[in-house]
Amino acid sequence: MKELILYSSFAGITVFIGGILANYFNHHLRESPVKYEITHTLMSFGAGIILAALSLVLIPKGMEDLDLVPMAFSFLLGAFLFMFLDQYLAKKGSQTATFLAMMMDFVPESIALGAVFAIEPDTAALLAVFIGLQNLPEAFNAFRDLVQSGYTVNKTLIIFFFLSFFGIAGALIGHFLLSDFPDLTAHLMTFASGGILYLLIQDIIPESRLKKKYLTSLGAIIGFLVGMIGEKIS
Repeated sequence: MKELILYSSFAGITVFIGGILANYFNHHLRESPVKYEITHTLMSFGAGIILAALSLVLIPKGMEDLDLVPMAFSFLLGAFLFMFLDQYLAKKGSQTATFLAMMMDFVPESIALGAVFAIEPDTAALLAVFIGLQNLPEAFNAFRDLVQSGYTVNKTLIIFFFLSFFGIAGALIGHFLLSDFPDLTAHLMTFASGGILYLLIQDIIPESRLKKKYLTSLGAIIGFLVGMIGEKIS
C-alpha cells in the first residue's frame, strides 16, 4: 500500500510542479518572440502527450473490455457532454479546455494505476512515471488557461496543489473499488476519451498553432513519442 501511495503521489505532484514552472515562466520572464514560440511549443507538446494517452492507453482499454454498442455510447456521451460544457464556458469567457483535458486524462489513468497495481506492481510503477511526465506539460498549459480566464496566480496554484492529491484518491479508488469491475473502468476511460478528443480538436490543437512557424508543431510529435516510449516500456 505504501508503494501505491508513493507511485500515485509522484504521478500527481507534477501537476503542482507544472503550475509553479508556468508561474515563473509566464510572470517572471520578460516578453519576447522566443518566449512566445516556447509557449506554443509547450502547448503543442502537451497536445501530443494527451493524444498519446488517448490513443495508447484510454481507448485501447475501452475497446478491449467493452462490446461495440456500450463502447460507442460511452465515447459519444463523453464527446457530447464536453461539447455542451465547452459551449457553456465559452459563453462565460472561460478558457479551460487544457485544464479539463488534463483532469479527464489524469483521473481515469490514476484509477487504472490503482487497478493495475494489484496485478502487476512493476507495470504500475512505469505507468506512474508516464502519468507524471504527462501531467507536467499539461499543468503548465492549464495554468496559463486558468490565469487568462480570470483566476489569480495564488488561487490557481492552490487549486493545482489540491489537484495533485487526486492521483492518490484515484489510485485508491481503482485499487479497492474497481479492480474487480473492469467493465466500469473501461466505460470511464472510453467516456474520458470522447471528451478529450473533442477538446483536442476544438480548442487545444488550434490554440497551439503559430502562423508562419513550423518547428512549434514538432512539439506534438515529441509529446506523442514520449507517450509511445512510456507505453513500450510499461
